[in-house]
Amino acid sequence: MRTETRNKFNQYLAQQAKLNHIGSAAQKFNVEPTIQQRLETAMQESSAFLSRINMLGVTEQSGASVMLGVGSTIASRTDTTKARRNTRDVASLSSDDYTCKKTDYDTHVTYALLDAWAKFPDFQARLSNAIVQRQALDRIMVGWHGTQAAADTDREKNPLLQDVNIGWLQKYRSKASDRVLDSGDKKSGNILLGDGGDYANLDALVYDAVQMLDPWYRKSPDLVAIIDRNLIHSKMLAAIERGAASNREELAADEIITRTHIGGLPYVDVPHFPDGVVMVTSLKNLSIYWQEGARRRLIREEPEWDRIATYESSNDAYVIEDFGLGAVVENIQRMDQLDDNGEASAGEATTEQGA
Repeated sequence: MRTETRNKFNQYLAQQAKLNHIGSAAQKFNVEPTIQQRLETAMQESSAFLSRINMLGVTEQSGASVMLGVGSTIASRTDTTKARRNTRDVASLSSDDYTCKKTDYDTHVTYALLDAWAKFPDFQARLSNAIVQRQALDRIMVGWHGTQAAADTDREKNPLLQDVNIGWLQKYRSKASDRVLDSGDKKSGNILLGDGGDYANLDALVYDAVQMLDPWYRKSPDLVAIIDRNLIHSKMLAAIERGAASNREELAADEIITRTHIGGLPYVDVPHFPDGVVMVTSLKNLSIYWQEGARRRLIREEPEWDRIATYESSNDAYVIEDFGLGAVVENIQRMDQLDDNGEASAGEATTEQGA
């Protein structure tokens, strides 16, 4: 580490200690609540997807979902000469519960990279942002692929972080299986998409998925279709090729992608979304809860490895606010990906889940 880098890194440590009202950031400490909120806000703002879902701080490690979802219609009338008026509970009967699980977000930065960053005036922000952005992407990956919260995670066996926490799709599988469609009527057992399949096209599949929502949600203005990129590829490619007839090919393509609707719903492209899956919901139905006062941190120099390590943990939970406001279709296979025996072609994976 160069002298210039050493001075800037020492200033970074001093600033972290000052912000958290501690003597040294090189000892394990609880992140101050206001700083924790800033970190969570920065993480949410670093991702277009996270900025559209709920990221909430909760005081209790376990409890019921805290976003108010009205679980049925409430309008009515009562002849009070014959009976009393009765209220209805606005809390959804299909709401989720949560347990915030301790999740480690341990990272390191090499001396060489720190030396390269030292010439920039935003050295401290650059160092902090690198950690925040990686945490944001990992949270999204866990949200889609997480199936369990293992005591000892295994990155080699679970490269998509399947064992870090229980994510949104797994919540539907385990708690609202009646809103999950995962097999079709054809030979392969998968849900086949295309001529001769279970659904003629993606629009029909999404339209049918909407019918699995509670009736009062089926025409909600904020419903979206989150779709695997491979499934939408052929539809989008054809539309872009038609739009490219103009002299503004790139602008035409951007406009088509932005305005694309599938089965009457806006299409949303989300990082790390699994192959062969469609989810219909409102993005505000998806939440990440983090426990207030439970983020811990230690910044330590490790000269034996020529690096600076940040050991950090947060208690996190993935929550479905109202199961009636969503549906999942998975194990989707395009007909053009099947071989002559009706099986998936070599190299074609149905889903990333469990990879």
